[in-house]
Amino acid sequence: MLVSTTREIKFIHPNHSQMRRATSFVVYKSLRVLATFHSKWLERCWRLQRTWRPEHIENHWEWLPQFAHSVSIGVTLIAQYVSNTRVDFPAMIPLWSIPIATATGNCLILKPSERDPGAAMILAELAKEAGLPDGVLNIVHGAAKTVDFIIDEPAIKAISFVGSNRAGEYIFTRGSANGKRVQANLGAKNHAAILPDANKQHALNSIVGAAFGAAGQRCMALSTLVMVGETKEWLNELAESAKSLKVNGGFEEGADLGPVISPQSKERIEALIASAEEEGATILLDGRGYKPEKYPNGNWVGPTIITNVKPHMKCYTEEIFGPVLVCLNVDSLDSAIDLINANEYGNGVAIFTKSGATATSFQKRIEAGQVGINVPIPVSSSNYL
Repeated sequence: MLVSTTREIKFIHPNHSQMRRATSFVVYKSLRVLATFHSKWLERCWRLQRTWRPEHIENHWEWLPQFAHSVSIGVTLIAQYVSNTRVDFPAMIPLWSIPIATATGNCLILKPSERDPGAAMILAELAKEAGLPDGVLNIVHGAAKTVDFIIDEPAIKAISFVGSNRAGEYIFTRGSANGKRVQANLGAKNHAAILPDANKQHALNSIVGAAFGAAGQRCMALSTLVMVGETKEWLNELAESAKSLKVNGGFEEGADLGPVISPQSKERIEALIASAEEEGATILLDGRGYKPEKYPNGNWVGPTIITNVKPHMKCYTEEIFGPVLVCLNVDSLDSAIDLINANEYGNGVAIFTKSGATATSFQKRIEAGQVGINVPIPVSSSNYL
């Protein structure tokens, strides 16, 4: 197992082109950086085995010797399951999960999304080539019936899930009822608060990339902008920057974002944009109806910016999971914090400001799992996973 883990590190870097064939180049164009990130995570998991040893507590109770042993769970399930429109990075999540599960002595079943299963199969082939024993990593395919079968299987002791609220709540409820350990990472509505003292150009450039990269189809997409005070006057410049993005096929040279995952996803995203208009918001930049000349029949939604959004609107209360940025206006930092904390989602949040005191106050008072200060997508490095 130790040899397999360290050898697997060496197999990720040379196989960039193979992984790119499994996903859009636009989604995976930072593959070299991502591979380096996961190499460090693999190395950390390998080192974990050196410290994963029994502990003997002497003389705590003279009459009662005490021992602590770390014990493998057995078989674990990692599911990237699509319900409605949800689909997440098909390589990154398995690369987070496979090393830690196997390094701690567990066998693993990976159920990738039925809409983009190719990357999982390539990772399985690389793991086998690296020397991972047969039966340690297993891939199963399917939709709801497959998930139900796996959740109900007594031999599977734990489940780790990434996906939509609807699917995750179902998996958590059914898995817990069966006595399994369930870790469910569900929906997100990541906010960024823009303060008047922020570096305007840096903030706008960061937001464009974070909101529309990967066509907004990632759990850490920056989908909600909170404009504090006069920063609402910056929105026209933001729209001009977003207009310059090139929407095209994922393997086309110069493409900034590709299509959304399915016709159903496109339909849902456009319905949420329409609902915002009906509820009184302003469509500052409308990406509906976009069609690249070479691929007119694709699932295209161009960058969309919705302004004058209110907290009760459907475009704000629901995760859109597409290239749509919703913008709300507040008068102060306190109002921004109250607004963000009142939202039911708490995945990640960012603030753009030049003030250290403001950033520290925001960091301490905000209720979100990951906080970025002048960083639009605060994804932790491998040392903090």
